[in-house]
Amino acid sequence: MTKPLASRIALVTGASRGIGYATARALARAGAHVIAVARTQGGLEELDDAIRADGGSATLVPLDMTDLDGIARLGAALNERHGKLDILIGNAGVAGTSSPLGHTEPKFWNNMFAVNTTANFQLIRCMEPLLQKSDAGRAVFITSGIASKATAYMGPYAASKAALDALVRVWANETATTPIRVNLFSPGPIRTRMRATVMPGEDPMILDTPEQAAEFIVPMCAPSWTETGKFFDYPTKSLKSFRTPVA
Repeated sequence: MTKPLASRIALVTGASRGIGYATARALARAGAHVIAVARTQGGLEELDDAIRADGGSATLVPLDMTDLDGIARLGAALNERHGKLDILIGNAGVAGTSSPLGHTEPKFWNNMFAVNTTANFQLIRCMEPLLQKSDAGRAVFITSGIASKATAYMGPYAASKAALDALVRVWANETATTPIRVNLFSPGPIRTRMRATVMPGEDPMILDTPEQAAEFIVPMCAPSWTETGKFFDYPTKSLKSFRTPVA
């Protein structure tokens, strides 16, 4: 039986654990060749073992997402080797610890934006030409409900994700007349290491797993997916549109 993503090339950032790891495995099971990007070589090797055990294939790319030149080199390498990119998953992100804005150090703030926002800006710059070479380029970026809730003591994370939302929506508008479809995915509370860091007193067993969330990301990567400029709200299992604030 032909797999739905057979012959597709998929790039997944933050692929060594959590939602990135689960999404990379799910895409590979669906037939895609996964370009797995993460800082930790060990985590990538574990992912590669799992993908191979599932009968899939992957290329491992150890890369810190704050290395903008490295992202550019990756784009050039993908063009040389594959000549296209079909799927882009912008998952890599950091949350850090909770703190009042007045107690937030500029270094912490800058790193938050470097990973959560600027890295994705560079991905868009460097991967759009490759997605344009696909017959159905698909991009999904992982956001957070905190971006719109403006949760107290989560300022840098909320602001960086809100900036990501705006960035992705702009790109969706810019590519609306092309075969590229660009969307956001808001997972809500998921059983990840990042969630445990932010909410240390929470029982992780009451949360859905990254694997459960990934099953809803994969359809957004298929050529049959037609929506763009939207966000999938995983807690409600619904695709939503952004609304202009009421004056």
